[in-house]
Amino acid sequence: MAGSTKKVLGMILAGGEGNRLYPLTQQRAKPAVPFGGKYRLIDFALSNFINSRVYSIYVLTQFKSQSLTEHLQESWRFSSILRDHFILPVPAQKRTGDSWYQGTADAIYQNINLIEDGDFDIIAVFGADHIYRMDLQQMIDFHCRKRADVTISALPVPIKEASSFGVIQVQEKQRVTGFKEKPKRPRPIPGKPDKAFASMGNYLFNKDILMKLLYEDAADTKSSHDFGKDILPRIFNKSRVYAYDFHRNRIPGITKKEIGYWRDVGTIKSFWEANMDLRNIKPEFNLYNKSWPIKTSSYGTPPAKFIFNEYGRPGQAVNSIVSEGSIISGGTVQDSVIGREVSINSGATVTNSLLMDRVKIGNHCKINMAIIDKDVEIPPNTILGYDLEQDKKRFFVDDESNIIVIPKGFNFPH
Repeated sequence: MAGSTKKVLGMILAGGEGNRLYPLTQQRAKPAVPFGGKYRLIDFALSNFINSRVYSIYVLTQFKSQSLTEHLQESWRFSSILRDHFILPVPAQKRTGDSWYQGTADAIYQNINLIEDGDFDIIAVFGADHIYRMDLQQMIDFHCRKRADVTISALPVPIKEASSFGVIQVQEKQRVTGFKEKPKRPRPIPGKPDKAFASMGNYLFNKDILMKLLYEDAADTKSSHDFGKDILPRIFNKSRVYAYDFHRNRIPGITKKEIGYWRDVGTIKSFWEANMDLRNIKPEFNLYNKSWPIKTSSYGTPPAKFIFNEYGRPGQAVNSIVSEGSIISGGTVQDSVIGREVSINSGATVTNSLLMDRVKIGNHCKINMAIIDKDVEIPPNTILGYDLEQDKKRFFVDDESNIIVIPKGFNFPH
């Protein structure tokens, strides 16, 4: 049976705290962190589902979920005419006990009623905070062709880097023969000795198999109730488990560079790098692909504006993304990503930085290698990113990358 005739339910795991992205996750869950000027991390997963014609989606939330819930309500509402077209946030409700979600499998188990009550054949359990494009129908077709019980989306990575992932071992026809979390000696892909399959944490389950696995796992007091750590390593011997090679996935309008593009953005450094890639002349991830759009909320803000200051100096941006509603008045932006309704005033320079919505940069500021979260006003003549020791005394500086991160709503002393 073709994948497109199967009824698919999406369960998106959006409860992550994202501790390594602190302080961007100080007031919000990781999937709600802004990205690329106007998006949130969760927009990429949801856009993949909608573009793949999977329209029944529950988003499981947990930590600091208010910002995420508001974003889903503003940006991702269907009309109520079609019953199986919905994107609904599901807060952690402790339906099955007194605890919050213990792991990825427990998050689904605590909401097993949503699966039992629905008329679905396949359950797609996906993460909410990765940057990539994927046609789910191609993975669903693969799952059906192989008559799989479970399919794991897998990314071929260089064998030298594979030790930092969950590695899937497969035989020639991609049937899974082993699963190890961060192995010291990763097993290569058959026929590709320099590559190993890393799990992307995205799964397809046949409904009956998933329910059986979840009930068994919930009864196991020694389990940490996680798909990657507990369930998958146990089942490949007795179930038909396959690895879907994400590198074979093709979406309309994709560039050669973007084939196989998938970023975790779990650290400040990786988050900054993925944002900075967008502003390149030929980025790896192309936001401008109209055939597979990344959808998000539209606030009805006016276009961006670049104007002369009172001394006749032009506002300008080079090699940068500038979102709607922003005004650059006699300031200069270079190699940066600028969010909505940002103002950059006379004589200010912003380089190699990421500014989120409604940031105000005062006259003659010099900003370099910084991530400035929403609703921050930088007083005139402030210098950030040019004296590391001074910055470390006053602000949060990421140890790995030396990038300054100014949290949402931070008040500078005037």
